[in-house]
Amino acid sequence: MAERLQVYQCELCGNIVEVLTGAGGQLTCCGQAMALLDEKTADAATEKHVPVVEPGDGCVKVSVGSVPHPMADDHYIEWIEVVKGDKVCRQYLKPGDAPEARFCGGADVVAREHCNVHGLWKA
Repeated sequence: MAERLQVYQCELCGNIVEVLTGAGGQLTCCGQAMALLDEKTADAATEKHVPVVEPGDGCVKVSVGSVPHPMADDHYIEWIEVVKGDKVCRQYLKPGDAPEARFCGGADVVAREHCNVHGLWKA
């Protein structure tokens, strides 16, 4: 059973979906079940993947890693999002962009980001 805000990825084509409304059944793509992505929070590469949330003036700046994450064509952050209660805000990124985003609406948030190579990360 899929739950709201879970993120799934197709292991064949790479499609990624975030659940908006949880329900029964199984999410499928390319004829097979999609994989639920784990929200990683720490590992040996923490300095490059765990989102860093910096509050200020009713907004937050979310940077990916205490050392900026690479933003090359073959390894980059695809998106950063913040979740506060029932609100979700997302910023899409592309190679060459800075691995950061700014969101207004308060500082008490959960931040997540998706690296095209190393998956889903949360702080």
